[in-house]
Amino acid sequence: MNRARFSPWPAVLLLAALAAYLSPQWGGPAVFPPQAANPHSTRTLPGGPGSTAAGEPSVPVPSALTPQARRLFNSVRPASVQIEQLGTDGSGGLGSGFFISGSGLLLTAYHVVDGARVIRVRTVSDQVFNARVVGFDNAADVALLQIQTRGTVPFLPLAASSPRVGENVLAVGNSRGDFLQPRRGKLLALNAAAGNSTFPQDTLEMSAPLAPGDSGGPIINTAGQAVGVVSYVRVDGQGETLSSYAVPVMSGERLISELRAGVKRDVPAIGLYFDTTHDGATSPPGGVIGSVVSGSPAQKAGLSGLTRDANDNVKGFGDIIVSVDGVRTRSADDAIFEIRRRQIGQTVTLSVDRNGVRREVQLPLVAKGSLSFSQP
Repeated sequence: MNRARFSPWPAVLLLAALAAYLSPQWGGPAVFPPQAANPHSTRTLPGGPGSTAAGEPSVPVPSALTPQARRLFNSVRPASVQIEQLGTDGSGGLGSGFFISGSGLLLTAYHVVDGARVIRVRTVSDQVFNARVVGFDNAADVALLQIQTRGTVPFLPLAASSPRVGENVLAVGNSRGDFLQPRRGKLLALNAAAGNSTFPQDTLEMSAPLAPGDSGGPIINTAGQAVGVVSYVRVDGQGETLSSYAVPVMSGERLISELRAGVKRDVPAIGLYFDTTHDGATSPPGGVIGSVVSGSPAQKAGLSGLTRDANDNVKGFGDIIVSVDGVRTRSADDAIFEIRRRQIGQTVTLSVDRNGVRREVQLPLVAKGSLSFSQP
């Protein structure tokens, strides 16, 4: 991948994760600062109104749920988790996940934990565990984690067969300031294209109103089985959900077996951040390089990004990628897609335009995880 995966978690949740990390009570129940009132939120903070004597927050279930969906949510929620991560550059974020074994193995989206230095898993009973990555597949956007626990945990069985278009599904996640809340919808398509090259294609498309923060959470069928891992949510300028996508998962499939065996499969990269705001605004159109990762093949090849003034305003363009191995690329997404189709260790030829001068550059593809991506 040639740009860092950007997960637009709301800023208030990033601050919450950072505050939790700095708290001296980090090893016990998670402590969150008060949040602004949200008339659409059903979250109850630990120790606040609605808490039970056992310490488990009694979170109101949305009244829109049917009795059957309410029972399903109540049965699967204990196996769902909130994931907090802090990266090596000090950034943080929140996502979702779910246990698939009583020993504490859990699935999430890889982009939720990509680059994480610290991973914490919070359960519905308000317990917080350290977690480590057992295996991952960056291209599939799925990661398998293991929490440090001596006991057993509730878990969701994986479906034995593919879901059907039109069937009802339920997601559990942490978007919009909620804590492990349900999102209902229908399965719209199998083998759908997510419409973003940094997320896996051949996904499940759903009508469930998911949002950033639900990434990594389970998609559950009416039998209470997990059929997918939330991967990509497309939103408009106002933050309203346009489409929701999940990576399909089934018991016994090769992906799950490889993750359990500890396979860690990365994607190819050359060390670029793209500037998507200028897609289609250049002549010729192409993938506009925003900046270059230090020490990367792109930097060693002399590629350059945008130039900016003292106020961080764009002064001029650097290199624009107009083709990859002879394939025309009219946008950043086109360039990323072509690079990710190749294999780590291969050499790729880029045709780049800088101020009207065209040249070809050959670069080796390296593992994305071997580069020091951080927000420029």
